[in-house]
Amino acid sequence: MSDSFLEIKDLKKSYGTGEARQDVLRGMNFSVKKGEFCVLLGPSGSGKSTLLNIIGAIDTPDSGYVSIDGDKLEDMNESQLTMYRRRHLGYVFQMYNLIPNLNVKENIEVGAYLSDSPLDVEEVITTLGLQEHKYKYPNQLSGGQQQRVSIGRAVVKNPDILMCDEPTGALDYKTSKEILALIEDCNRKYGSTVIMVTHNEAIKYMADHVIKLRDGIVRSSETNSSRLPASELEW
Repeated sequence: MSDSFLEIKDLKKSYGTGEARQDVLRGMNFSVKKGEFCVLLGPSGSGKSTLLNIIGAIDTPDSGYVSIDGDKLEDMNESQLTMYRRRHLGYVFQMYNLIPNLNVKENIEVGAYLSDSPLDVEEVITTLGLQEHKYKYPNQLSGGQQQRVSIGRAVVKNPDILMCDEPTGALDYKTSKEILALIEDCNRKYGSTVIMVTHNEAIKYMADHVIKLRDGIVRSSETNSSRLPASELEW
């Protein structure tokens, strides 16, 4: 019996037909343990975002499968997939995707409403350092503050997997490190499995598990014997 929580088996995905056909995933294999901080590292065009969309049941593979805790996504119907996304996944995007006419607290509560066992909203707001901003609207916040709200909305669901797609891509160096430290805290404090897509080599040092992707396949899969705190990363 495997102790892997998330299993990716022989995933293939292409877009287009004929001469325009592009093979994005070309037989991808790896697994992630429960509670692990996993970084998917690769250049633009390596298939990272497509892979994340398939794990998130936003897109479907041409062949191969994703299983979470032994359940294959391909065996789920549409309502089961909706429940899978609600119950298991929290998303943090590069662009914050906040609801503009809701304040900080309300944006985070949206995540709580989607969960059967949400975390305490006030506790999450405090953990993210948003207490003094909780009645502000997104247009009154800096980029880093908006990304904190985005993390809060994802984390408050108490998801099994926190999916982070280039979460620091739009942020400056100092704010990026603060955001990475928050995701690190959430991983340790709440036990969420973190899957973070990035092209930033430095981020791999804060992970338990580093999977390097290129041209739609796994080039290497390594584990770090010790994690470097986000605050000590440099790039």
